[in-house]
Amino acid sequence: MAKNLVIVESPAKSKTIEKYLGSDYQVLASFGHVRDLPKKELGVDVDHDFEPKYIIPTNAKKTVTALKKALVKKDTLYIATDLDREGEAIGWHVVQALGLDRSQKSEVRSQLEVKRITFHEITKSAILDALKHPRQINKDLVDAQQARRVLDRLVGYTLSPFLWKKLYKGLSAGRVQSVALRLIVERERERQKFKPTDYWTIHALLKSKKGANNRFVADLISHQGKKLDAMEISSAKAGEAIIEKLNKSDFVVESLESSSQKRYAKPPFTTSTLQQDSVNRLNFSAKKTMMLAQRLYEAGLITYMRTDSVQLSADAQTMSRKYIDKTFGQKYLPEKPNYYQTKSKGAQEAHEAIHPTDLSSDPGKVSRGLEPAQAKLYDLIWKRTMASQMTPAELARKTLDIKASDYGFRAVGSKLLFPGFLQVWGTEEVKENEIPDLAKGEKLDLLNLSNEKHTTEPPARFTEAKLVKTLEELGIGRPSTYAPTIDTLVNRNYIHIEAKQLVPEEVGFLVVDLLVEHFADIVDFKFTADMEEQLDDIAEGKTKWQPVIKEFWSPFSKQVAQKTKSVEKVNSDKPTDEVCEKCGKPMVEKMGRFGRFLACSAFPECKSTKNIVSLSKYICPVDGAQLSVKGTKKRKTFFGCPNYPKCDFAIWKPTDMAKKIEELKKEKKTLKFEKEALDSIVNSNL
Repeated sequence: MAKNLVIVESPAKSKTIEKYLGSDYQVLASFGHVRDLPKKELGVDVDHDFEPKYIIPTNAKKTVTALKKALVKKDTLYIATDLDREGEAIGWHVVQALGLDRSQKSEVRSQLEVKRITFHEITKSAILDALKHPRQINKDLVDAQQARRVLDRLVGYTLSPFLWKKLYKGLSAGRVQSVALRLIVERERERQKFKPTDYWTIHALLKSKKGANNRFVADLISHQGKKLDAMEISSAKAGEAIIEKLNKSDFVVESLESSSQKRYAKPPFTTSTLQQDSVNRLNFSAKKTMMLAQRLYEAGLITYMRTDSVQLSADAQTMSRKYIDKTFGQKYLPEKPNYYQTKSKGAQEAHEAIHPTDLSSDPGKVSRGLEPAQAKLYDLIWKRTMASQMTPAELARKTLDIKASDYGFRAVGSKLLFPGFLQVWGTEEVKENEIPDLAKGEKLDLLNLSNEKHTTEPPARFTEAKLVKTLEELGIGRPSTYAPTIDTLVNRNYIHIEAKQLVPEEVGFLVVDLLVEHFADIVDFKFTADMEEQLDDIAEGKTKWQPVIKEFWSPFSKQVAQKTKSVEKVNSDKPTDEVCEKCGKPMVEKMGRFGRFLACSAFPECKSTKNIVSLSKYICPVDGAQLSVKGTKKRKTFFGCPNYPKCDFAIWKPTDMAKKIEELKKEKKTLKFEKEALDSIVNSNL
């Protein structure tokens, strides 16, 4: 019978670890947190040092009972939850729920030794090494996580009711959530205020007299020795006047400079950079990325996926260097391992960067037993890790300056001389553009001059990747919180995702405006970042958590009470021309959880409601109607024909239009408005 019990969070993790340990060890899962704050009340005693009122949720009671039963006749309990603050807190809650804390009276505790073990990866060597180096639960880390939980509960459970009273029920507010929403809303407002401006650029197609194929393009950059502003040519007429003068001019080489350039690999992945690259390169959401990474970690294939560190262990460096030397040769191997410095603001514990546990074989071998999405993410992590330990890429760069009358042109050429780390990471991002070797004073043949029109574009909306990067740069939240934050914003119907872009809904604007006007600190970037630093101080044992919470709560609670009384309800009903089909009374427009809708003015006597159809600019290829913006029960946005059920045409996103049309053609459906539908997508600049 096993003498030792090891407790981890998930069954998948327990199965992997159990393979590495002998019959003396039983490995069970806690299935995450076994204690939490109650859902239907604040659960924090604000009058007695913010004491949390933890309970064992109903869905965890069976687990706690099973763990207590498994402890019988055990000599040692190993708490092997994840190595970050969340994992430390889960481990502490397990000890508390099982009655094993030293302050608790327990017959079980008197005969049982409790030890805490951590590991960066789920491999046999890492697990066995962790068993040799146990420690006590780090109460500072637990307190930091407890402070975050209490702080978020105080904010959420006091601000959310305020929003219910002033807008409508079902809304929520949160420290990181509300700041993230503010970023998205403010960017949208910048776009709305933006006024496009036209400008022109002039390009010359030139040819050297020495060869038949020596053609290249040079761009106009200066006039009378002064650099032209990017938008200096503000009309087609001005550009044509310049071209008329240039057509009469000689194009002469003024200078040609050659230089070499090195391009270095990026560090191995942190949680944040993994999410960013996964969104950009694999089209995976932040939420999906973390879910897949969790599975890879639990299967023992990658190291712990919640980390701020860019450091690799000595073993990982050794493995990667052996593989590079054997597969690519000495040219691709630096003399010494590449080291990187963590730049993340408020980086947490000294974890490792995310990397495969076995770097000695390529992803093709490892990925055979994985699901396609898991295999893609593993491949991305392997390539980033391996590339980080390779030599830089080398490029040849040429800068050619050309004189034409009193105008200056420039052509820049580049050529990849040695791929270095790009041999693994890929050369797609390197754009090669060769220009011929020319001598100073050499005359060139002018083949063509073009006057190209451009229009300035508004600031780009946030994508998941850009939002994650921005939050990290501002020091707001932690990488592990970014995916659930975005998920919450979508689920609350504050935003929807369209063509990878985070688009705020009307209610998102209302919530941000209300919070900015009345609770500026809560959505202030610096205030939120400063709070994160205080949580870091708690984790490092520099300060106690209760004073931090008290300093925040005292003024905040008074502010909420005062604003609840003084602020008027925002959601005033708007009259409409429509009449209730049930009772004949006028219908009014209201704001609800899922956007605006029509309701009978006789409510509550008459509870009749009607959806407001929101039309997009996209055309249905079947009947030519403007597609409606609709939502599923899970609040996922799609575009559907407003004439449903007569026409059931629908697409998830505008970029699906062409693919959907081809599918309908194969089904021999009649598409009278195919061209109009495709044009509506093209004209929207997607």
